[in-house]
Amino acid sequence: MSGLRYRSEGITHPGAVRTHNEDAFVERTDIGLWAVADGAGGHEAGELASTMLVEALGSIPAGLSASELLAQVRLRVTATHSALRAEAARRGPRTTIASTLVVLLARDNHFACLWAGDSRIYLLRDGALHQLTRDHSLVQELVDNGMLRPEEAEGHPRANVITRAIGADDAPPELDKVSDRALPGDRFLLCCDGLNKTLPEPELAALLGAGDTPAAALVEAALRRRATDNVTAIVVEAVMDPGA
Repeated sequence: MSGLRYRSEGITHPGAVRTHNEDAFVERTDIGLWAVADGAGGHEAGELASTMLVEALGSIPAGLSASELLAQVRLRVTATHSALRAEAARRGPRTTIASTLVVLLARDNHFACLWAGDSRIYLLRDGALHQLTRDHSLVQELVDNGMLRPEEAEGHPRANVITRAIGADDAPPELDKVSDRALPGDRFLLCCDGLNKTLPEPELAALLGAGDTPAAALVEAALRRRATDNVTAIVVEAVMDPGA
């Protein structure tokens, strides 16, 4: 199948409690690239990390092949990681300037997800919600090792501890990747943990599948629930291109 095109909507908000937003996002429908970065580090360091990532990805030129686009994403994430490590070293010992990252790439009827950290990408297909990414977090490792039940993970006292982020370690960053074929009507949700930790998955699925502005509806619902963290959502929909 071919002839798919993609339309999107992205929104970010400091949340119902915080006044400072350390999230940032990229919405490049023209090249088929979307990303959410959730900064960490405090004292505006988190904002620096997420901003540097989205600026690096947002400036990728048009006209690249799918393989060239993927290579550019990896190169620019690695370069940003090195820049964040250098800035952290300049600011002094025990300084961390890091960010989670999720990236969706879509071209024709193919898509790929890349990520580091616990921001997520979901796919809503035929009314069923699928989590495409797998958290790089302490609680996910505990679940994987059979030491914690999945339903206990969200309320765990160390649920905010991530095990991978851009800028966090000396080693080059690792981006996990999954890829598959897209179908007409697919809706992808890229979000920070401030959204999925505020809204349960049945509500995520219902809001993601309803109306023409699901990203706005998702963020508004999180704010009504008094989200204690920054909230960011990008919704990307695959539709048939009548001109293809």
